[in-house]
Amino acid sequence: MTKPVPPTPLGRRRPRPADTLFRLALLASLAIALLFLAILIGYVLYEGVSRLDSRLWNNFPSIRHPERAGAQSAIWGSVWVVGLTGLLCLPVGVAAAIHLEEYADPTRWYNRWLELNIQNLAAVPSVVYGILGLGLIARGMGLGTTILTASLTLALLVLPIVIIASREAIRAVPNSIRLGSLALGATKWQTVWRQVLPAALPGIATGSILALSRAMGEAAPLLLLGGLTYVAFNPDGINSAFTVLPIQIFNWTSQSREEFAALAAAAIVALLFLLLAMNSLAIFIRNKYGKRW
Repeated sequence: MTKPVPPTPLGRRRPRPADTLFRLALLASLAIALLFLAILIGYVLYEGVSRLDSRLWNNFPSIRHPERAGAQSAIWGSVWVVGLTGLLCLPVGVAAAIHLEEYADPTRWYNRWLELNIQNLAAVPSVVYGILGLGLIARGMGLGTTILTASLTLALLVLPIVIIASREAIRAVPNSIRLGSLALGATKWQTVWRQVLPAALPGIATGSILALSRAMGEAAPLLLLGGLTYVAFNPDGINSAFTVLPIQIFNWTSQSREEFAALAAAAIVALLFLLLAMNSLAIFIRNKYGKRW
């Protein structure tokens, strides 16, 4: 009796010319974007390397003496605003994500409506939040142009991002962890607090840090709120006037003297360093704590 002949494996289909051209177009677009990004960063480093010294973070801004000017008030203003933004938006965003993912009934129309609005709010331009903060928080609530106003506005800006990132991290936790905890007699809240949240912590922390990185680089909403372009003092509380690094950079780039261009480039490098540090921290948390689960 003859043995059956196994079927011949199908060979890989040759890519069509249109697919090859499309892939080449995508690679060319990526290469062009990276080239312009490298040129821009190189130009900023070349212009600002002469002012990347202790004067930048030890001195206050100066209009008359750019050689002695610094960005100390803008750096501390950014720390105050971003820190308070995190304190305001992170607990609310994580709590909302827990409710929507673990407790809310997805078949209810109002829960679906809420999820749709959160996704839409994440794509709203930041200048719209600046208008909202100016009309509702600064003037409507009477808080004025203070650090608290800026933090509340930026918290509204990044809150949808924190909710979406936290929901994705909670959703990625295997359902077997929940079922095993409930089978051992734990309550719903004990399961969420002791099992789900620790497993989702790397994703939540990564999304939160990236959201705060966006808040640190925003200038448009703070300009609408009346963020000062010249502040020669450090903030001393949440009701203090403020300036941040993006606003200070905008102020220096609008000056006509060449010395201010070097100052602006140095401040851009400092802001890029802070953003890269926050992004690196997010990657470190994801890689270190994500392997445990």
